[in-house]
Amino acid sequence: MQSETSARAVPFRRPAVEWPTVILAVVIYGGWGALTFWHAVIPWPLLALGGGWFVAWHMSLQHEVLHGHPTRYRALNDAVGFPPLTLWLPYMVYRAIHLRHHRDEYLTDPLEDPESYYLTPERFGRLGPVARAFLRFRNTFFGRITFGAVRSMVLFLWAHLRMCLRGNRAELRVWLPHLVGVAAVLIWVCGVCHMAVWMYVLCFVIPSRSLASIRSFAEHRAAAHHTERTAIVENAPVLGLLFLYNNLHVVHHDRPGLPWYRIPAYYRTHRAAIVAANGGLVYDGYADVVQRYLVTPHHAGPHPGHESPRAALPARRAKLATIQTSSLTVRRL
Repeated sequence: MQSETSARAVPFRRPAVEWPTVILAVVIYGGWGALTFWHAVIPWPLLALGGGWFVAWHMSLQHEVLHGHPTRYRALNDAVGFPPLTLWLPYMVYRAIHLRHHRDEYLTDPLEDPESYYLTPERFGRLGPVARAFLRFRNTFFGRITFGAVRSMVLFLWAHLRMCLRGNRAELRVWLPHLVGVAAVLIWVCGVCHMAVWMYVLCFVIPSRSLASIRSFAEHRAAAHHTERTAIVENAPVLGLLFLYNNLHVVHHDRPGLPWYRIPAYYRTHRAAIVAANGGLVYDGYADVVQRYLVTPHHAGPHPGHESPRAALPARRAKLATIQTSSLTVRRL
């Protein structure tokens, strides 16, 4: 891949502390704290917009820290990303899912990529007409950021609750600290700020999931070669900042260790090689994505290239809803 070659040829010396990310973390936690503290004097549409922004921004920060930022010490980085402002997503589960997703040779594979929205042809074939209609709706932009956003949270929590109730120790080791974090967040939100839990969910949690779904909606597609499976969304100054420039998603997959504030310059320098390597999968801003896929599915559902050797995997793997890692069981989001 030309962009991969050029990426590895360009050295990047990581500083001991990446101060732009530290400042960003202060802004995010400070903004979230201010919005929750003064929520009573903020009209609810503005509260939902601001609350959704800051919690989605926090998810982007979590994505940054799980890739080894802003310091050289994982424990310190994990501490920056740990606070569960979303309530529903444990940082360590997100970390395990996303790092598994970065095996680029398996991008979009419904059995190997935990962030894939494709199904195996076998699973798709078992769906009835109503389920296929819901799947088609979920694969539209409007469906993904509305029904799909809420659905993903509910199914995620239900799946992990069942594993915890079955005594899965790996799950319990993750969820018990997460619940302590959730309790701390709710003590601030409810006890200090006197905000109802339902208001926090409606004005912070759900809008943040919808905003985050904008980025993930069209960032990957099935293609014969893995270099052509990652999209680029140019000309997105506002949402680009919200997503910490992961709208230029090819750069992130080529150089996952590159800090967010260096991505735009790197993309500008290597744009021709990157676009050539990803097969020209470029959108002109998120308005372009919306225009193409507002009510039109991004893809049909079944993975088009899921024949041998992937279909030759043991049948039991196709039935597994979980992805096993070395020490953690995680679910698809």
